[in-house]
Amino acid sequence: MKIFQLTNLKFPIISAICFALMLVSCSKKPATAQRPAFSSDSAYAYIEKQMSFGPRVPNSAAHMQCAVWLIEQLRACGAEVELQKGFMPDYRGNNQQIYNVIGHFYTLETMSRPRILLGAHYDTRPWCDEEEEYSDRFYNVPGANDGASGVGVLLEVARQLGKQLQDSTFRTPVDIIFFDVEDSGAPDFYTGPERDDTWCLGSQLWARSYAQKVADHQPVVAYQYGLILDMVGAPDAVFPLELFSMQYASNYQQQIWHSAAQLGYGAMFSNQYSYPITDDHFYINHIAGIPCVDVIHYDLRNATGFPAWWHTRQDDLQNISRSTLQAVGEVVMSLL
Repeated sequence: MKIFQLTNLKFPIISAICFALMLVSCSKKPATAQRPAFSSDSAYAYIEKQMSFGPRVPNSAAHMQCAVWLIEQLRACGAEVELQKGFMPDYRGNNQQIYNVIGHFYTLETMSRPRILLGAHYDTRPWCDEEEEYSDRFYNVPGANDGASGVGVLLEVARQLGKQLQDSTFRTPVDIIFFDVEDSGAPDFYTGPERDDTWCLGSQLWARSYAQKVADHQPVVAYQYGLILDMVGAPDAVFPLELFSMQYASNYQQQIWHSAAQLGYGAMFSNQYSYPITDDHFYINHIAGIPCVDVIHYDLRNATGFPAWWHTRQDDLQNISRSTLQAVGEVVMSLL
C-alpha cells in the first residue's frame, strides 16, 4: 500500500473541516452488542501456517504453496472456489503473473442477493525497503502483519461461514477474495522511470475484469459493498477513518465503525481521519464501482503512519496480537 500525500491527491479536495476532525474522537461509550462467534486462536493458527511457508513473494515456491493451501482451506469451509489468473505490468513495465483466490459463499436461497466482498492480500513485499541498513533492504518481508493477518482473520471468517452453512443459519452471501501482488510497488531504492499504479496489481486485475463484464452487459455478482483488511494484527493497532473509504463508501464506513463501537472497540476503530491510502479498496471503488472500505493500521503519531517494523525484517509473529485479531474478527462477523 502507498500513502497519498496531500500535495498529490487524486480525488476531489476535502474541506479543511475534515482535516480538523483528525484531532476529534468520540467520547461516548455505547452499549455493548452481543458478540458474534469468532476464534482468535484459530485466526492466529492460520497466520502461523502462512509464515511456515516463508515469505510469500510472487513467483516463489512459498507463494504458490500458500495459494494452493488457500484454495484447500476455502473448499474445506464449503466455498465454491475460483482462481483468477492474469497479468499486470509491474513497476518496470514487465508482465507480472497474478493469482487471485476467490471463495464464493452462498446457498440456493441467497445466491441472487447482493453479496458482501471481503478481501485481503496474501503476497508479501519482495524488499525490506524501510530497513535503515541498505544491505538489509534486499531481504524479503516476512509478512506476519502485512499480509498474513488479514488472511488469517478472513480464513476464520470462512470457517464460521462454513459452520453456518452446515447448521442452516447462513443468511448473508459473501465473496472472500485473497488478492495477489498487492505489495510489489516500486521500492524506495528504485531510480528508474516512475510508473503509476504499481501497487495492488491483483485487485486492479479483478476490478478491471469486473468492470469490463459490466460494460459488456455480462452477468456479474452484485455487491452491497466491500471491506479490505490490511495489517490488522498489531498489539497497538489503530484503524482510523481512511479518506478514500470516506469518499467512496462513507455510509458503509460509518456502519462498520458503529458496529466496532457497539462491540466495545471504539478506541481501536478510531474516529480520527487518516490520509488517503492506495490499497486494494481504491481500485475496487475507482474501477469496479463497488463501494469499498479499508480497515488498515495507520497511526497519526508515527512518522510513516505505519508500525516501526512495517516493510522490515521484523514483521514477524512477535507483532501479532490475538486480542486485535479477535476485535477485527468480531467486527467483520457482526456485519454478516
